[in-house]
Amino acid sequence: MSKVRKQIQVLPGFKLTLGYTVFYLSLIVLIPLSAIFIQTASAGWTPFWQTVTDPRVVATYKLSFGASLIAALINMVFGLMLAWSLVRYSFPGKKIVDALVDLPFALPTAVTGITLATLYSKDGWIGQFLEPLGIKVAFTPLGILIALVFIGVPFVVRTVQPILEDLELELEEAAASLGASRWLTFRHVTLPMLLPALLTGFALAFARAVGEYGSVIFIAGNIPMVSEITPLMIISKLEQYDYNGATAIALVMLLISFVLLLVINGLQARASRATGRVRV
Repeated sequence: MSKVRKQIQVLPGFKLTLGYTVFYLSLIVLIPLSAIFIQTASAGWTPFWQTVTDPRVVATYKLSFGASLIAALINMVFGLMLAWSLVRYSFPGKKIVDALVDLPFALPTAVTGITLATLYSKDGWIGQFLEPLGIKVAFTPLGILIALVFIGVPFVVRTVQPILEDLELELEEAAASLGASRWLTFRHVTLPMLLPALLTGFALAFARAVGEYGSVIFIAGNIPMVSEITPLMIISKLEQYDYNGATAIALVMLLISFVLLLVINGLQARASRATGRVRV
């Protein structure tokens, strides 16, 4: 009889690992989220509903989620183009461009907001050319969108870039040898394999944009019903010691974000299964 060799595990046993995981998630995620539900429930249904349906609050929801969604879509398209250029082509200054992609990660958000507000203000380097054309960026929803696009670019690029690097070029060459045009090759061969990574980058960029505060607050203008974001509304409630109002707004924001991310993850899983079938 052959002896069964005991498998050597690098990490500790399952029970210890699971216990540490549950403890860590409870301490960092579950307990804070539970506090939001408990604090909101303690105030009662009527104050909660009055707070979250206030026209000013509803306007912040529309702006925050709408701008975040548009910014994530923009980043998904142009982030793919940037990642494609960095992986498939060689050009002068490529390493510098590759390093600049991570700049939004390194910059403090307040510095980003002040810089963008300075550039796109009426007398700024860029704003002075846009103002005569009737395009006002600083202190408008358009300025918020630009800030959210800026901070979300690295998520898409860094998610798609390694997938592009590992992509088998033989599949594209085979499609081209069979007479497929560049667009058909990209549409039916390359894009299906990149789609799960694209959706992941989209979800990360969207999640970052929804909760962004520092880089937006300086360029938004914070005009009620026009350019006021939800995180600012939560901060305003906290400054007024209205903790129930702040947690009520945060709870609605949390639920909407969770539903949207759940939908995105479902699409990502579906795209991954479709990619697996294509490879088979």
